[in-house]
Amino acid sequence: MDRTTQTKKTQPERLNGVRGMNDVLPADEPLWRRFEDAVAGTMRAYGYSQIRTPIVEHTRLFVRGIGEVTDIVEKEMYSFTDSLNGEDLTLRPENTAGVVRAVIEHSLLYDGPKRLWYAGPMFRHERPQKGRYRQFHQVGAEALGMAGPDADAEVILLCQRLWDELGLEGVRLEINSLGASHERRAHREALIGYFEAHRDALDAEAQRRLHSNPLRILDTKNPAMQALAEQAPRLIDYLGPESLAHFERLQGLLRSQNLPFRINPRLVRGLDYYNLTVFEWVADVGGTALTVCGGGRYDPLVEMLGGKPAPACGFAIGVERVLELMRARGDAAAQPQCDVYVVHQGDETLDSALQAAERLRDAGLDVILHCGGGSFKSQFKRADTSGAQLAVIVGADELARGEASVKWLRSGQAGVAGPQQSVAIDRLAEVVVEAIVANQDNPEDPGQ
Repeated sequence: MDRTTQTKKTQPERLNGVRGMNDVLPADEPLWRRFEDAVAGTMRAYGYSQIRTPIVEHTRLFVRGIGEVTDIVEKEMYSFTDSLNGEDLTLRPENTAGVVRAVIEHSLLYDGPKRLWYAGPMFRHERPQKGRYRQFHQVGAEALGMAGPDADAEVILLCQRLWDELGLEGVRLEINSLGASHERRAHREALIGYFEAHRDALDAEAQRRLHSNPLRILDTKNPAMQALAEQAPRLIDYLGPESLAHFERLQGLLRSQNLPFRINPRLVRGLDYYNLTVFEWVADVGGTALTVCGGGRYDPLVEMLGGKPAPACGFAIGVERVLELMRARGDAAAQPQCDVYVVHQGDETLDSALQAAERLRDAGLDVILHCGGGSFKSQFKRADTSGAQLAVIVGADELARGEASVKWLRSGQAGVAGPQQSVAIDRLAEVVVEAIVANQDNPEDPGQ
């Protein structure tokens, strides 16, 4: 065939991920695991049980729970109509509404209060930027059936314990009270009157929200409106005796535990279901103050979603933002993939190497068996990259003697017989475990 008539084979189009929905690569997995382990341990210490709810819920759950005139419902939800049955469904933009829906549906409060926690991806159609993605992850805690400020204080202290467990410093607590519904209504009318008198100074977004959700104007990010928002009527001035007592008792409980906080009278939450206590944990990330956790009390939500009235409070942590703080303090350093890397010459040594790897795993060690062939030199390069403490070598000479060689890979490490020793195959697991334990006890010289 004339080469000029051959059709050039075209490469298939390379497909990339959806913008704002990121892959978590293996290099980042140890950081995620460190965070997840700290969360699980902290939740367990406070008596919280994990609940797992679906990623997809009925759209009306969020419209009713979050609020129809919120940014989330108006602009950010990934909603669609199920082609099979015509149901309006939404990828969850947050998980408190889903947890409360599950609590009501399965009557979880029939035998008393519940402490629940969750972790997983959420979805909002936002402009992607550092620390803000279209698929992002949250960890949250929900304390249901407990009305007092003691529950509020406990969820806040839980957060502080998690920051301590992760070694994070500089995460600041801000608190406020949104009071009861009738107090918010009085404040709302005052806000509308105030902003009506300054309508010419409002941007388009604030004018749109003026009568539907004026409280959100206080949370404006427009620098030109900051002074106007600062001088607006303060909700705390409209709180009655019961709301003030709740807020003051919360402050007293936090002070009794020496937990610093700042009262921020402009602090509001973007969801309609909050009442009384609201709080945020704020940290500086790359020179910008970012909220890494937000929460508060949401007593109206259970009844709003069709359940019997029940008090509740909780929080949600932005996982990606906390991971940024962990990276900033050096937690992103490479973590070892395994304890032991097994190298071999293939052919007849492979069976013995495979058996050695399995016995080491039986002993509780993390082991990588080299696959794919290659010289000892190339295998040792892989072993060193793996971060393993030592290599187990099964060559033809070792196989003939019924032995394996054990070689320390990290500088400053040596076994009882020096940097490399021969060990009978049937004693390999015992010797390796003893050597690793000795190295953990005395990393400078585990042989002494």
